[in-house]
Amino acid sequence: MDELGIYDYDLPRERIAQEPLRHRCDARLLVVDRESDQLHHSHVRNLPELLKAGDCLVINDTRVIPAQLVGYRLKTGGRWTGLFLNSDGMGRWSVLSKTRGKISAGEQVMLQDRESGDCWTLTMLAPLDEGAWAVRPDAPGTCEALLEQVGRVPLPHYIRGGHMKPADQQQYQTVYAVHPGSVAAPTAGLHFTNALLKELADAGVAICRVTLHVGMGTFRPIKSQVLAEHQMHAEHGMVEESTAETIEQAKLAGGRIVAVGTTTVRLLESAVSEGVVTAWAGETDLFIHPPYQFQAIQGLLTNFHLPKSSLLVLVRTFGGDALIRRAYEEAIEQQYRFYSYGDAMVIL
Repeated sequence: MDELGIYDYDLPRERIAQEPLRHRCDARLLVVDRESDQLHHSHVRNLPELLKAGDCLVINDTRVIPAQLVGYRLKTGGRWTGLFLNSDGMGRWSVLSKTRGKISAGEQVMLQDRESGDCWTLTMLAPLDEGAWAVRPDAPGTCEALLEQVGRVPLPHYIRGGHMKPADQQQYQTVYAVHPGSVAAPTAGLHFTNALLKELADAGVAICRVTLHVGMGTFRPIKSQVLAEHQMHAEHGMVEESTAETIEQAKLAGGRIVAVGTTTVRLLESAVSEGVVTAWAGETDLFIHPPYQFQAIQGLLTNFHLPKSSLLVLVRTFGGDALIRRAYEEAIEQQYRFYSYGDAMVIL
């Protein structure tokens, strides 16, 4: 049975946003009302009118690190690209490695900075799973400092082929990003400005922060035709006790818990115990698909997602399959901008 096929759709290439809007909160917002089964058109800047006093907006304050690496193999001179995944804190990194031909353990790669100047080498130690390698940076300094020297913004391939511009360093980051660790932005949060967050708070909407470091596993395509057979990669997250208490107080008072982004949803649902959001820290590999029953959230602000992705499956599971399919058709017809730098929808 092909359960995955129903999550496919056709998107004209010109609908994929290549640049963000000049003003983040001017993005269009498709309002999906589950109770009335209706769709409405608005803008992110109008969220204070769409949410109500007592609601709780939950944001993911992870910070994107400059994880994209570029260089060349000293042995062959061939171009090499990589994506930093994590560090063990003892001088050994895990990176996705891409180059022509077969690279071998012991080879060295010369990394280049953003101006294409040679910096220092990586030594390839051993292959890991799914194209990743264990490597050792041949330079002193912390992981964060070394990545700042050579790393680029890890844009997805559908934005300018993954090639960053200087402006992406600020634009591909939420205004509330604090804790470094993500190799992709929690893109629903890119629409917020500090002024909009203040306006929401002034309107009586509680703003809660959680942290989930986004890994590439979130965006890996689903390869199995049976959804239950898909295995998500684990990502590290944390919900502080004060945040959990604020969320539960809002629920008890009749407020809605509105998650900003699918990463926030997965973290909150991982932190639920017997229907209550609790303080939580650890690794989550939660894959949300039908017939999953949501316990933590009553609303979701999210971007438009790639066909056959785990993110799209999550959104349709939450919003209702027929209604979200209709919302995507409406967004394409009304020429919404799609994916990371694109417009958004809010499901209430």
